[in-house]
Amino acid sequence: MNAEAKRGPAPALVWVKSSYSGAEGGQCVEVAAAPVRVHVRDSKDTTRAALAVEPTTWAAFVEFAAL
Repeated sequence: MNAEAKRGPAPALVWVKSSYSGAEGGQCVEVAAAPVRVHVRDSKDTTRAALAVEPTTWAAFVEFAAL
């Protein structure tokens, strides 16, 4: 048995949209934080693959975007 099989299934991600996003949709992203990665996806097409980055990388991006 490999390591993946021993761990069991990954828990489902909980996706959230920014409070700055309007109710009408538009150009929004959703974010799901996990212990090792932060996942980011397009809120208009949630079937597409998500981007996964390290939490420190996401924190640096958010800090830069807030300037």
